[in-house]
Amino acid sequence: MTETFVPPTRLAVPGRIAVSEQAASEWQSATITGIRRETPRVTTFRLAVPDWPGHLPGQHLMVRLTAEDGYAAQRHYSIASAPDDSGQIELTLDHVEGGEVSGWFHTVARPGDRVEVRGPVSGFFAWPGDRPALLIGAGSGVVPLMSMVRHHRARNLTVPLRLVVSARSPEELVYARELGAETTAVFTRSAPEGVKVGRMAAAHMVPLLAEQPPGGWEAYVCGSNSFAEHASRLLVTAGQPVDRIRIERFG
Repeated sequence: MTETFVPPTRLAVPGRIAVSEQAASEWQSATITGIRRETPRVTTFRLAVPDWPGHLPGQHLMVRLTAEDGYAAQRHYSIASAPDDSGQIELTLDHVEGGEVSGWFHTVARPGDRVEVRGPVSGFFAWPGDRPALLIGAGSGVVPLMSMVRHHRARNLTVPLRLVVSARSPEELVYARELGAETTAVFTRSAPEGVKVGRMAAAHMVPLLAEQPPGGWEAYVCGSNSFAEHASRLLVTAGQPVDRIRIERFG
């Protein structure tokens, strides 16, 4: 993941205190309080973090698991929930084959179990809600983008926001029950009746770029390396300025 780091102290959700850099750098104990299945391979885990310093939509955190023999494994995961003052955050995790941390969450974790978390991390991909946002994601790449959508809804923001998300099939569309009028879903292998199957294409971008909101779009792209490259090329070809495309990639 290539990005320019912006210290958390320089960022703030409107109406909230800026995140403390010191608080974000310390490991904290978090308790799993809820588990919700999203798709056959993707599950959301709700964590209670008593001293959570707050986050911006699009940021991620680090999760650390430590075995009895002292062996530790840690991973970066995007935060799925919108910022609030509840001390609760949500992570939506794909069950990665052979994944130490995601495997534990999907096969072992139960409400009441504890993990360590540190964050939030990174300000480059964050969206405070102060500019029009064009969100492009594929698979589990929709997770940080959903934090932005939820923030937009929770605060009744009037700034334009659009989401274009790609999934292999309707069954694999993460957050399908929550997606609304701001969302265009693209299906690459199977689709509902009357919906064309195919890869994300220029036809999905051109109408959005043709109707630029005041100030223009800030584009956020999240997905695998290959998807990020493909989606970025589509945006540039459709007229999106390169310096207004933020990319978070994995794999």
